[in-house]
Amino acid sequence: MPLDDRSEKNLAGVHPDLARVVRRAAELSDTPFVVTEGLRTMKRQRELVAAGASKTLRSRHLTGHAIDFAPLVGGEVTWKWPPFALVAAAFKRAAAELAVPIGWGGDWRSFRDGPHIELDRKAYPAQKEAA
Repeated sequence: MPLDDRSEKNLAGVHPDLARVVRRAAELSDTPFVVTEGLRTMKRQRELVAAGASKTLRSRHLTGHAIDFAPLVGGEVTWKWPPFALVAAAFKRAAAELAVPIGWGGDWRSFRDGPHIELDRKAYPAQKEAA
């Protein structure tokens, strides 16, 4: 299923390889999803840290190396964990198919972040790290 207009708009400024993975994951996933955020400003990142939704001011979102997504169940966004894992599996399949290494925040040991997908840091170091 192709991405909706909102998701495509939220891919603006995202690294082209990650955008390719997102679009392919949308085709592969049995669970539809929307891209809720891609490239972020430092102002937005500070807001998320203040709200406890992020733990860092060095987010991969600041350099276009990460996106956040939300699964759709019955046409509505859900924040329940199982659909995130289903969509993440599609992201992993897409990444393997396209030979673009990614990481899913749901696999992190601390601060598990189900909505977060990022390009692998070793394969895709950010050109400039935000402070």
